Amino acid sequence: MVTVGQLTVFRRTVACAALLGSLLLTACSGGAGPGGGSSDGLPAVSAAVLTVTPGDGADQVPAQGGVGVTVRAGRITEVDLKDDRGAAVPGAISADGSSWTPAGRLLPETRYSLDAVAVDAHGLQAARHAEFTTFVPTHTFIAFYTPDGGGTVGVGMEVSLRFSRDIADRAAVGRAVGVTADPAVPVVGHWFGARRLDFRPQQFWRPGTRVTLSLRLKGVEGAPGVYGTQRKQVVFTVGRAQISTADVADDTLTVRRDGRVLRTLPISAGGPGHATYGGIMVITEMFQVTRMDSHTVGLGSEYDIPAVPHAMRLTDSGTFVHGVYWRPASVFGTANTSHGCVGLHDVKGGDSDTTPAGWFFAHSMPGTWSRCPAATGPRSPRTTG
Repeated sequence: MVTVGQLTVFRRTVACAALLGSLLLTACSGGAGPGGGSSDGLPAVSAAVLTVTPGDGADQVPAQGGVGVTVRAGRITEVDLKDDRGAAVPGAISADGSSWTPAGRLLPETRYSLDAVAVDAHGLQAARHAEFTTFVPTHTFIAFYTPDGGGTVGVGMEVSLRFSRDIADRAAVGRAVGVTADPAVPVVGHWFGARRLDFRPQQFWRPGTRVTLSLRLKGVEGAPGVYGTQRKQVVFTVGRAQISTADVADDTLTVRRDGRVLRTLPISAGGPGHATYGGIMVITEMFQVTRMDSHTVGLGSEYDIPAVPHAMRLTDSGTFVHGVYWRPASVFGTANTSHGCVGLHDVKGGDSDTTPAGWFFAHSMPGTWSRCPAATGPRSPRTTG
């Protein structure tokens, strides 16, 4: 019994020694089995080789055509490209999985991170990471806007943008600009040439409305090689409902607020050959005094008045409601003598608020509507919007 037991133990020992020797032999010989598994305990390396363009740390990368991913001996499974604000950039992997390209343009002056993953024929993954910065544009544009933020305007105020360069891609710029109102009303934009974009509701703003202009122009290509630089919001409030009606036949200006007549003022409008524009116009700028030179409106040397008081702009072409101190008070209400503007009796300096012009200036604000329904001149160019 003992001998048999010893023999049994001996055979087991031989078997264990043979197995250990076999394992040691395999380990010393190295090599990997199917699937790339390593027999020395180290992680297997994927055969897929990723190439990321541009390389890590690159700068001045173009907005289009400068970014991509390719793979050799594998296929791409995932690419994550995002800017420094965390916004993802969509892209597409080719049908055979060998390449990836972004779907659109990148923003200029922006830092991006790119992470790509690929697998080889055995399913082993390879990954690459890169960070880069896009180019600083040589040519840029901005929008000058009215009204300014934080102010209060009349119910007729338009949101007007004037661009510093000609805009060729109006659709792209239009998508990057938004005007919203609270309480909400539909607001429509209209282009006047290549540099001006105006927004307004179909009717007047309601008093008390809060209007927000959103400029998301940074990185928008407004013309070939010309990029916007602004990203900001501008908020203003709509104040009182005031409408002034100029009757050039009766030489009067009737001022109504919330439907109630505040005052009727005598005026002197456009004389023969210089009829005042008809239609609806809006006060867009107000100057206590300003220079008026006929050369700037194509009238030669007709006039050059260095300090016109209480001037309120109605059109870009030079139509104003303004004070007049160089004509006798008896002219107002009886004769039309101007070069197209609506004149009110005034004194020099623009300091008085008791003259007709001074009173109207003190009781007006940008966005106040002025109507000239009976004017014999052409329609105001501002009504074309």
